[in-house]
Amino acid sequence: MKAMSEIKSLLSGLGTIDEYSMFIDEFSSDERAGVQKMVATAHKKVEAIQKELLRLDEMKKYEKEYASLGYLCGIDEVGRGPLAGPVYAAAVILPSDSNILYINDSKKLSEKKREELYDIIMDEAIAVGIACNSPERIDEINILQATYEAMTMAVNNLKVKPNALLIDAVHIPQLEDYKQISIIKGDAKSMSIAAASIIAKVTRDRLMKEYAKKYPEYGFDSNKGYGSADHIAALKKYGPCELHRRSFIGNFV
Repeated sequence: MKAMSEIKSLLSGLGTIDEYSMFIDEFSSDERAGVQKMVATAHKKVEAIQKELLRLDEMKKYEKEYASLGYLCGIDEVGRGPLAGPVYAAAVILPSDSNILYINDSKKLSEKKREELYDIIMDEAIAVGIACNSPERIDEINILQATYEAMTMAVNNLKVKPNALLIDAVHIPQLEDYKQISIIKGDAKSMSIAAASIIAKVTRDRLMKEYAKKYPEYGFDSNKGYGSADHIAALKKYGPCELHRRSFIGNFV
């Protein structure tokens, strides 16, 4: 008979429905109360994963609808609204059979979960393209055009050429050579776009944390360049740094 600590350790290392089911089969006849609690936990894990797989299946609606086109690329951006820092875009091609549990719109995920999913996406993706546009370029051509440029560069940075683009809400003029499928709130409705949103968000957040070391007075590690009260107060006190978008901060300096 296995020790309770051994069974607990075994349970903590499980991750798939098959693994939890095997655990349940092995220990369901063990009458110890502690073991039965762990078996109940395993049952709940199975139910949670089954529910998540149903949600993922719904998030693959567009991937299934357009599967016959070939490689589908999800595209999303982050950083259109901040007062400081670049705008980032990511383009992600996932395998058609991909089932990355808990993938979602990056805004709906904790920082820890985004970081975990970033690594999984980078490992599983057929191709990932990342690009950004600087604050100077944003001021020069406006944020919308700078975002289009970043999205275009991200697609061009892919090592595999996609056959169609799944895009959150917009149509990209520079990518007219591709079939574009624009999906309102696509980062919550398409697994490919959600993956792109996570890659773009994590990449930009990591950069802003690095910039916070150079410009600690603005709190970029916490606000990521967005117009928080503390950020605006620092902007009024210290004035702008090289990362600030001059076209965004006229009301504060």
